[in-house]
Amino acid sequence: MTIILVFFVLHWYLSLFSQTFFLHRYSAHGMFKMNKFWEKFFYAFLYITQGSSYLQPRAYAVLHRMHHMYSDTEKDPHSPHYSNNAFQMMWKTKDIYSGIAKKTNTTIEEKFLKNLPEWKLIDNMGDHWYSRVAWGTAYVLFYIAFVPASAWYLYLLLPIHFLMGPVHGAIVNWFGHKMGYANWDNKDKSKNTLVMDILLGGELFQNNHHKYAARANFASKWYELDPTWPVIKLLSWLRIVKLSYKPDSTPF
Repeated sequence: MTIILVFFVLHWYLSLFSQTFFLHRYSAHGMFKMNKFWEKFFYAFLYITQGSSYLQPRAYAVLHRMHHMYSDTEKDPHSPHYSNNAFQMMWKTKDIYSGIAKKTNTTIEEKFLKNLPEWKLIDNMGDHWYSRVAWGTAYVLFYIAFVPASAWYLYLLLPIHFLMGPVHGAIVNWFGHKMGYANWDNKDKSKNTLVMDILLGGELFQNNHHKYAARANFASKWYELDPTWPVIKLLSWLRIVKLSYKPDSTPF
């Protein structure tokens, strides 16, 4: 049973790191730069850690930029205030994401399409059904190998493995725009849900992030902790990334 719980926690946090570090802070906002080697490294890391729930960096970035531009309005692709529940919100998000990923949505404004990372080999592989099924099968086989008969309930964790990326997104977008406190009046409904956001790697500092959209540290007050920020500082010290220090008013 212990090995299953360790596997779940590792999958949760490694996938979460890929999402907040590479998809969100790098691809969508360009909060830091990296050379092509490291970009491809973290691109591949994203594919491995998200597995069956792989999200294309280009499509994620466009979707997220739209979210910032139209936060909590009818044009926001995933505001919880225009959906009855989190499932409906994420289904709407999925439809918009698919149109961007497949490039069938021709209504995307040009301003959202600048400076986007793209690696077609990984994107084509990660988006294909055989890759998603293969990863899902691997998770199931791992559970079959290590779940004791008396702990059958652990199989209930499998759907989270299958949809890890969207699960993270659903939690952040639902709670981060509905519950918590606000340090700033951003003319939207963004909230800071947790003072120490260990569970979602700093992503639940939505109010701070919508105020300072280009800043890599999502914490704002002295008592707030964004656990991804020290990792970015370490990577900057190692010269793997270079912080951009763009004006805070620039969302992307």
